[in-house]
Amino acid sequence: MSRTSRTSRIALTASIVSLALFATACGGGEDDKGSGKAGGDGKPVTIKYWSATSGAEEAAALFNKTHKNVKVDFSLVPAGPDGVKKLTNAVKAGNAPDVATMDYSVLPEFAIGGNLEDLSSASGDFVKEKFPENINSLVNLGGKTWAVPFDVTPIELYYRKDLFKKYGVEVPKTWDEYRAAAEKINKADPKVKMTNFGGNDPALLAGLAWQAGAKWYGTEGDAWKIDMQDAASKKVATYWNDLLKDGLVSKTPLWSEGETKERATGKVASFLGASWSAGGMKTSYPDTAGKWGIAPLPSWDGKAATGMYGGTSFIVPKGSEKVDAAAEFIEWVTTDPAAMKARLDAAKTPSSALPANDAMRKVAAEHFDGAFFEGQDVYGIASEAAASIVPGWNWSPAHAAINQAQTAAGADHLKMLDEGQKAGEKAIKDRGLKLAK
Repeated sequence: MSRTSRTSRIALTASIVSLALFATACGGGEDDKGSGKAGGDGKPVTIKYWSATSGAEEAAALFNKTHKNVKVDFSLVPAGPDGVKKLTNAVKAGNAPDVATMDYSVLPEFAIGGNLEDLSSASGDFVKEKFPENINSLVNLGGKTWAVPFDVTPIELYYRKDLFKKYGVEVPKTWDEYRAAAEKINKADPKVKMTNFGGNDPALLAGLAWQAGAKWYGTEGDAWKIDMQDAASKKVATYWNDLLKDGLVSKTPLWSEGETKERATGKVASFLGASWSAGGMKTSYPDTAGKWGIAPLPSWDGKAATGMYGGTSFIVPKGSEKVDAAAEFIEWVTTDPAAMKARLDAAKTPSSALPANDAMRKVAAEHFDGAFFEGQDVYGIASEAAASIVPGWNWSPAHAAINQAQTAAGADHLKMLDEGQKAGEKAIKDRGLKLAK
């Protein structure tokens, strides 16, 4: 099968605005500094690198062993909002790293805030050459290149094969079938729920709304638009609220110790994860090896469709004086097969990230240890899922405020939509930007 052709079908339009509107909001920016050129004076250039991604430290260590002109000083930082806050504060204080990883969803807000170096000169041609055009749209905003893509993150269904067999349920292809399976399992054993869905992760709700055809963010003329009150979003939120109300899914918050325990002990029969979820399961649920399977995410009409859940890019924070050296490392870590192998050979938590670069994806598929899934083609399934990502989703310059408001809303997903809508509209106005009516 051709993973290149599948990737080319992913229509990810994550450029959040028309080019003119974004450029205006960014205030134009400035050209690459071009300083810190690798080995320009015969001495190694040391760059600071911050990341929370699995295998990042091992990849950096290999780079240092194989490169003379540039050396990488790696630091592990928190993931999610805490990591973004740490990086934002570092930029303001003038002590930010030269390279960092960042979710696609955060890029527009970070760029508009003046927190990124423009990589158009250092990496623009490289991005166009090495990554599919539709992935380019995630990092090329306002006519400039602000980041280099790393992975694609389709949502998939992870399910307990032993529990599905025990309770006589088939792998669901639709959300109606998913509910029916949840009812059958819970009726047989009320202590077993279909999954965890107790809030604490707005990114998953966004990905599911994305799958349903929602478009939370966009523009109308010269104004920004936020719409979380559409029929698709409400359908998704109501569906999960009903499952919670009827006791079919666990109210345990996502990303909690309770969630990990429930999955490890068979208290939930499935969970919704991204392509990157597979890598950490061996560490998180070691006693369940061979019991998990991976399948396409159920859809509303039974046709292949999914949204994205996270996703990582490489950036150069504002203030770096080593843009060229940083770009050299970023090019290596996003496209060199040795970098991917180092990630996958990480002893503690091997990465199952689905690379955006096709050559890297092939290397990942060859080296990832799929024994935990009894030889199931982890990367093949993820590539198929990536091909079904619904086109048309955009991100906004109000991500932090929306994310915070939705997290605070708890497990009421309709409330998450309401609070996110209000917070987003306020954030747009507070920035002095025009809001579409």
